[in-house]
Amino acid sequence: WQDQSSDDAAKAAEFYRQLFGWDIPPGDPNFGGYSNASLNGRIVAGISPQMQPGPAYWAVYVNVGDAGAVADLVTSNGGQVFVEPLQVGEFGTMAVFADPAGAAIGVWQPGTHKGAEVRNEPRAVCWYELLTGDVEAAARFYSAVFGWEARSHGPSGGPGGYTEFRLGDKMIAGMMAKPPMMPADAPSAWGVYFAVDDTDAAAARVTEIGGRVVVPPTDTPPGRFAVCADSTGAFFNLLKSSRG
Repeated sequence: WQDQSSDDAAKAAEFYRQLFGWDIPPGDPNFGGYSNASLNGRIVAGISPQMQPGPAYWAVYVNVGDAGAVADLVTSNGGQVFVEPLQVGEFGTMAVFADPAGAAIGVWQPGTHKGAEVRNEPRAVCWYELLTGDVEAAARFYSAVFGWEARSHGPSGGPGGYTEFRLGDKMIAGMMAKPPMMPADAPSAWGVYFAVDDTDAAAARVTEIGGRVVVPPTDTPPGRFAVCADSTGAFFNLLKSSRG
């Protein structure tokens, strides 16, 4: 699962309506105004008013069977729990923590809300990626907490290397060291990628509707990507996969 939080949820919702064509109804006030965005009738992401002041951001959540057990693993493996397991009505139980390098990530123990109903299609999430200051420590942490296998390619722990997290034969997410162009004090962070049919056209649309392009469309082996910020300042990525 993934959701965007900012101090202006209505502004964020309008941005993603215009960029991706998501249907985003008003949020339920009983749950803080949280909205489930949908694409062609299938839930794709959340839009949430920010609970505490701070920069807008996209959050990533991992599906788990027992949020309490995961919270225990987080603390015993050098992480920090920010939000203890919290039941959200009949929908499920959430928790939020940070890995040893400070990257925040959430977990979701499903109730009636099972998570995203569409993935790897245009205008839906297609990848998650961790930029970290300590690749080796992160690999150990996520293996211990989630059972992910870290398969690295290229230089270990430095620029040019890339790590895939896998669970069995399934690719879960990616990880790389923070690139040199990032400020030295930039925090480690998880990011989301949304699939598009045309990275250049989507990036141009971002600027038309009040966002900005941070890294212009660039070709890489996985495809043509761009790093953007939405109209409230939350960073996200666009990707036209080279796989078609």
